[in-house]
Amino acid sequence: MGREFIDIFEDWAKTYDESVGGNNLEYREVFENYESILNAVAENSNGVVLEFGVGTGNLSTKLLQAGHQVVGIEPSKSMRDVASKKLPNLKLLEGDFLSFPELPHQVDTITSTYAFHHLTDVEKETAIQRYFDILPIGGKIVFGDTMFKSEEVKEAFIQNAKDKGYNNLAEDLAREYYPTIEFLRNIFIKFNFDVRFKQMNDFVWLVTAIKSVSAKTN
Repeated sequence: MGREFIDIFEDWAKTYDESVGGNNLEYREVFENYESILNAVAENSNGVVLEFGVGTGNLSTKLLQAGHQVVGIEPSKSMRDVASKKLPNLKLLEGDFLSFPELPHQVDTITSTYAFHHLTDVEKETAIQRYFDILPIGGKIVFGDTMFKSEEVKEAFIQNAKDKGYNNLAEDLAREYYPTIEFLRNIFIKFNFDVRFKQMNDFVWLVTAIKSVSAKTN
């Protein structure tokens, strides 16, 4: 459930905002167009938003500015502390993509940025199936995350990072569970979501999945 990366999240809390601002050369391309990615997720969201992987609260800020009611889920205490200082009025709960408190009301959109890849492939499928059950017909999943057109492309990115001496980035790309677009598309289709992908930079794609009107509910 991504909890195996909790130590990394704790460390990232100290420097994350500097990195997304372009101050970390090794990750600069990963966070290229960062503000546009956050804005795109916020603009494509509707109604009450459940945000997973709040991190330091940057997407939450955009969602609140857009007038959404937001419930944030974050496993890292250090990340929650940073986000709470930025957004003292944000409803922020401890949890992760698969384990989180019962929600008190209807959720219209589920969002995340730079986080869904921490789930294994099996966990990704389990999560999307669960979100199908949470969302109403027409409800949305809007993710901005690193993914690749193919495994071969992924391997090429890892080698390119090594060639540049970006060893931390190369290790991240090899260690974490970055999916292919085809893999994610097939899961969303399996669970009756209409899905589209838009490339935001060399690494990150915007995924917008809408629960189909033809979806069968129990």
